[in-house]
Amino acid sequence: MSIRIRIAMAMAAATSMVLATMTPAMAKDTLRVTVAYYSAATEPYFKKQAERFMASHPDIDVQVQVVNWDNLQQKLTTDIASGVNPDIALIGTRWLVDFVKQDLVEPLDPLANGEFKDRFIGTFLSPGEIEGALYGLPIAASARAMFYNKDLFAKAGISGPPKTWDDVISTSEKLVSVGAYGYGIQGKEIDTDVYFYFPLWTNGGDIVGKDGKLALNSDAGVRAATTYKTLIDKGLTQPGVTGYSREGVQDLFKQGRLGMVLSLPFLSGQIQKEAPNLKYGIAPIPEGTNAATYAVTDSIVMFKNTRHKQAAWAFLDQLFSQDARIEFTKGEGFLPTTKSEAEDPFFQNNADLKAFVDLLPNAKFAPLIANWEGVSTAVIRNLQLLYLGEKSPKEAMDAANAEATQAMQQ
Repeated sequence: MSIRIRIAMAMAAATSMVLATMTPAMAKDTLRVTVAYYSAATEPYFKKQAERFMASHPDIDVQVQVVNWDNLQQKLTTDIASGVNPDIALIGTRWLVDFVKQDLVEPLDPLANGEFKDRFIGTFLSPGEIEGALYGLPIAASARAMFYNKDLFAKAGISGPPKTWDDVISTSEKLVSVGAYGYGIQGKEIDTDVYFYFPLWTNGGDIVGKDGKLALNSDAGVRAATTYKTLIDKGLTQPGVTGYSREGVQDLFKQGRLGMVLSLPFLSGQIQKEAPNLKYGIAPIPEGTNAATYAVTDSIVMFKNTRHKQAAWAFLDQLFSQDARIEFTKGEGFLPTTKSEAEDPFFQNNADLKAFVDLLPNAKFAPLIANWEGVSTAVIRNLQLLYLGEKSPKEAMDAANAEATQAMQQ
């Protein structure tokens, strides 16, 4: 046998060995997971879950992508249109009705047995159900309450948090008199409209009326808009309301410059880390004629075009196991969505979280209507014009209602 032939045979054998060692890695299926950014804890948590899953599923490679909330919906929309969407994604539950309408997400009932569904607190599972079918699992849940600065209240001679919106105005006047901002109003970016829904709901109004039509310009809606315009015109909020996102208003509170802010449970954890000397209390949302708070869930969905349905479901099952849920909810500062979380001592003995849980009987959810984001954008745009003094409360609410109605029909 010639040297040339022996060399060729050796090279062929080596190539076969290389291919043999490469085949298992190349044969791995990739499970792509897109999640929203909540905090610095988000990415490490989901990557840890991915590593845990891959350890028990060596044939699956889990790739986690973290996207900022402000970009998430556009990112998913673009990826879907291009046919490169992930297998699993975290979404705002309010987007779910559009995803279902477009037949993009997989119904989970065939995969979720009774034992699995029984893990959840019913209040938080129901928003993920559309026309009797389960499409989204509640990965995160929250309600809103009023945080108030106890030191500023004491300095201004205020005995306790305001119970009504009229009290908010009088309390803010006292806070301003001692050099603080009174009541913080968000006027920029996502959730700006949510701030308006609080006085709308507590004045007896609703986003959608009993006739199924938008009711933003009801008497309650105009009254809510008037309350906020009064606070701004009297100089009882932070200056330049339309320049403040939710985070910006919360930062003023953590700095001790703002007397009152409406926010979510995770603000407690932020205060304890970033402003440990700040003395604060948590109270219900002020009332007009009735009590209300805003409850929100974010959902995880499986896209219908996934080629790895069983792997995707196994990963979801892991995410909603007891240890995984407790770690996530503790790390991000949300409310429990499963019964086992709620029974954990961390949640049972946490007075701040209990204050939010106590508000849930009066919770309102964003309505599951088509093009919710378009509706939200119309409301935000007109609230900003109201806050800038370019429209009266009635003009702003009439315009918001008309534009939001048009958005629903697109």
